[in-house]
Amino acid sequence: MNRKRCDWVEGKEDIYINYHDEEWGIPKYDDDILFEMLILESFQAGLSWITILKKRESFREAFDNFNLDKIIDYDDAKVSELMENEKIIRNRGKIEATIANAKVFKDIQKECGSFSDYIWGFTDGEIIKAEYKTKSELSEKISKDLKKKGMKYVGPTTIYSYLESIGIIDNHTPECFMF
Repeated sequence: MNRKRCDWVEGKEDIYINYHDEEWGIPKYDDDILFEMLILESFQAGLSWITILKKRESFREAFDNFNLDKIIDYDDAKVSELMENEKIIRNRGKIEATIANAKVFKDIQKECGSFSDYIWGFTDGEIIKAEYKTKSELSEKISKDLKKKGMKYVGPTTIYSYLESIGIIDNHTPECFMF
């Protein structure tokens, strides 16, 4: 079946099409998935999303399947090991931010009951449809709050993309079968 999709994915590789069809813009509430997507989005800053998708399994392997409790305990030796791993993005700042962000993520869980409750609380659980931007007042507000809490690599554009990836913002275009 030949389905019409959002223009940004038409004619792209299967991994990109599958991400669009099975994940992008679909609401996510599981903290493990929310954490993984936050980390992947932070690594994507300055790069293309296809690069991250192609390295996703390697990221999962390198970062203990995004196990929050393990990442919180990463030490200098683990950072060095990650810096040697050619299968992931070897950016010391982003790797160190992942560890710091894991700690903040855990603090938010303790404070709010779950990260899901925190992040969805910004829209009272509502999905925002069809904005088609790269950042918004919402992403700026969340970015500012996360930075205040100590997170890094969570600028308004990164957070906007994150909100799309976890389904808080659904930017599937009207002609897309996912709309």
